[in-house]
Parts: sequence; C-alpha cells; structure tokens
Amino acid sequence: MKISIITITFNSAATIEQTINSVLDQSYENIEYIIVDGGSTDKTLEVIEKYKSKISKFVSEKDNGLYDALNKGIGMASGDVVGILHSDDFYIDNTVIGKYANTFIKNNSEAVYSDLFYVNKEDTNKIIRKWKSGNHKPNSFLHGWMPPHPTFFVKREIYERFGKFNLDFKHSADYELMLRFIHKHKIKINYLHEFTIKMRVGGQSNASVQNRVNANIEDRKAWHVNGMKARFYTSYLKPFRKILQFF
Repeated sequence: MKISIITITFNSAATIEQTINSVLDQSYENIEYIIVDGGSTDKTLEVIEKYKSKISKFVSEKDNGLYDALNKGIGMASGDVVGILHSDDFYIDNTVIGKYANTFIKNNSEAVYSDLFYVNKEDTNKIIRKWKSGNHKPNSFLHGWMPPHPTFFVKREIYERFGKFNLDFKHSADYELMLRFIHKHKIKINYLHEFTIKMRVGGQSNASVQNRVNANIEDRKAWHVNGMKARFYTSYLKPFRKILQFF
C-alpha cells in the first residue's frame, strides 16, 4: 500500500525540519512525500532544499490559503491512501505510518483516525491537551464528535468520489469534509487506538476568540450545505468536548 503524506508550508522555517524528518524517518517504506509551499519568504525553502532528494513532489507558489493548498497536494498525490501532516506537527515515532497501513489492510478501511497530543510551541514534551478520539458511532457527529483532522488518513478514491475541501469554508473546511465523508456518505472508518501526532498549540481555528466563533458558524453551515440537520445541542457539545481534553 502506497501512502501519500502532504505537508503544506508558509514561512515555517522554525518547525518544518522536524516535520520533514518525522516523515523521512518512518520505518514504513512505501511513502510518497509531497510538500506544497505557499511562496515562503523566510528560510523555509532553504530547509526544504536540504531534503529535496528525498521529497517525492514539491511546489512553491502562491495559493489561496490553507485548504486550497491541501487540495493542490491531494491532486498531486498518487498513493492509495492520503494523510496530512502540517508544518507545525510531527509523528511521535517512526512506526506511525506502518500502523496506519496495517489498520487499512486488516480492516479494508476507507479511512483511519487516531489520537493527538497538543503540545507547547516551544517545549514539545509539554502536553497541553489530549485529544482522545474514541470510537465512532452512527450519531457521533450529532453529539459534537469529530476526529482530529491531522490523524485522518483517507483512501484517495474517497476524495475522487466525494470531493476535496470546500473552499467556501475558511475556518471549518476540515469539519465539513469529515462530516461529508463519515456522517453523510458513511465511509468505512476505523480507529487506531494510539496517540500518533504531536501538534503545536496555536492553529488557525483556535488563534483567536473571533476565529473560534467563525468556526462555530461554519460548523452549522456544514450541515446545511450537505442537506442535513444538526440537533439544537450539536454546536454546544462540540466545543464542550474540547474543554474536556484539558483534563
């Protein structure tokens, strides 16, 4: 099974090297590594250049934001499975991709997700939040559930069948995509019961209170554009679940 890993970057010089090494150090061999850069002006490209011979595909050009860059990377991917690792994130050890591949093969999965650590930006050994996904059930999304998107690996054919990220969403395109794939189209997903990724705190959707409000508005829009109706408590339970991750 060939697995494509996509990293999108923009002025990520401080963290991108750790991200790259966490992919290149994986013990699983059949990996296609794709980096999509948005035209960085810091030293990001210098870091990438050091590893260019080991990177399968690379492009640096202006894009229309995070989700546009991800769609570009998905379009470049040729693997059976597509995973996303942002330039602030890294795998916790070199066995992660192999465990994903085994889960896909063993269960004939169309998508696999796992657990994630939010860590301090400077001290990545300091855990801030633990996002323990738990098992998916048919009505999980109605109760505010979603898997952490960086842990969400998907068969490439699912993107081809059901579409990529909806660029009408600026804050919650990841939520809309997973809602569409999992809740609407009911793809076959499996849970890898392990923490696999460390994510530095300070992501786009959580960067400010206003961004969080905007994301909640788009969460409700995600149900509407997919012709589905959330329950009145869905939008309240989703942020409540995040509070519980601190304990």
